[in-house]
Amino acid sequence: MRRRLLASYLTITLVTLLVLTYPLGRTFSSHERDLLLRDIEHDAIVVAGLAEDALEQGVHPPIDAVLAEYARDPGGRIVVVDARGHSVADSDFPGVTGVDFTNRPEIVTAISGGRAEGTRRSETLATDLLYVAVPVASGGVVHGAVRITYPSSTLDDRVRAVWLGLLALSAFGIVVVIGVGFALAGLVTRPVDRLKEAARKIAAGDLDARAATDDGAPELRELASIFNDTAARLQEMMNSQQAFVGDASHQLRTPVAALRLQLENIESAAPASLQPALASARAETARLGRISEALLALTRSAATNVNCESIDASLVATDRHQAWEPVATEAGVRLELTAPVDAWVVAARGALDQVLDNLIDNALEVAPAGSTVQIAVRPRGEMVEVHVIDEGPGLSDEQRRHAFDRFWRGPAAAPGGTGLGLAIVAQLAAACGGRAELLPSDHGGIDAVVRLPGTSRPHLA
Repeated sequence: MRRRLLASYLTITLVTLLVLTYPLGRTFSSHERDLLLRDIEHDAIVVAGLAEDALEQGVHPPIDAVLAEYARDPGGRIVVVDARGHSVADSDFPGVTGVDFTNRPEIVTAISGGRAEGTRRSETLATDLLYVAVPVASGGVVHGAVRITYPSSTLDDRVRAVWLGLLALSAFGIVVVIGVGFALAGLVTRPVDRLKEAARKIAAGDLDARAATDDGAPELRELASIFNDTAARLQEMMNSQQAFVGDASHQLRTPVAALRLQLENIESAAPASLQPALASARAETARLGRISEALLALTRSAATNVNCESIDASLVATDRHQAWEPVATEAGVRLELTAPVDAWVVAARGALDQVLDNLIDNALEVAPAGSTVQIAVRPRGEMVEVHVIDEGPGLSDEQRRHAFDRFWRGPAAAPGGTGLGLAIVAQLAAACGGRAELLPSDHGGIDAVVRLPGTSRPHLA
């Protein structure tokens, strides 16, 4: 946003400078041309006044000092001719007279009583010349003419100096605009950046984050206040929801346990004809208990005050492999582990243990006897991947997309499950910046992947 604002300021400045500078430059250029012609004309009139009497008497005009000065000025030239157009004085060729200049239109115009000025090409000098020619006359009689020429490069140098001055002034203006633009953009973007940072924290689960309301334009302060009110309302709703789910699940523990106990007591005294119904009731009661425990776990995993720590994923995977290996052996499934010496990740305390327990439990439910369930820890760039791979029936693409939805259960899942295990896995993985995903495995089953941010081994104090 800062760059876009600065680009806007610069665009407006450049357009303004272009609209103002180009006409101003053209005006200054025209002014410099007129000023140079006026200076040349003034000199020509002065020389004409000095040479008037001498030309009338037919003697050399007393302008040697002026001729010498022009001779020292590179490019400038004075030519004085008589009424026939023959030279009587020439600053470029002192002492040379009688040269016929009637082939020069401006000389012809001047000895005819007119005044001539403009620019013409000199093939002899291979350059453009700026000239002024005036008649030398008295009493209405023309006695000769004075012509002064300058190469157009003299005018070009003056015009170039004008344009360079305007460019320097424009560059200074752009530098000032950049400095002021940075300051103005900072005034606008600083509150927006703080608001964005607060929104990012809330998106990451920190519902205590708030935006500053004491900086920026009134509209931005009002927006920050609305944002804070929304965040507070969201926090209140989330806390209420978590409190309700937690309290409800906790309160269900006692009646569910009492109901299970009553069913067990009734079962011991009930006739055989009621045993199937009582067994079904006990199974549903047990399922209700598992759902309550899973909801409690889901509520805890959704807590906003998660404390992320450095955890050795290899150590956790080794521990869970040892814990589940007897269960896998009893089910006729091989449980294999592949992990480096250590692989440190950022996760909440106990989160990776619970993630692996859920994934291994799911894998063993669908793994056929004689198959293998693999646990693998694989560093991948800045992340560390934890895989649990089975050789079960797998899931379709549509089923994998819904697998992390709450209460969703796969077609091959064992009866009595809660459908909350993968939802808990996804929530625990995301708590510290990770992500959970189900992929098809090479053996037809599921490759359950949890990607967690990698970190370095913590230094012991």
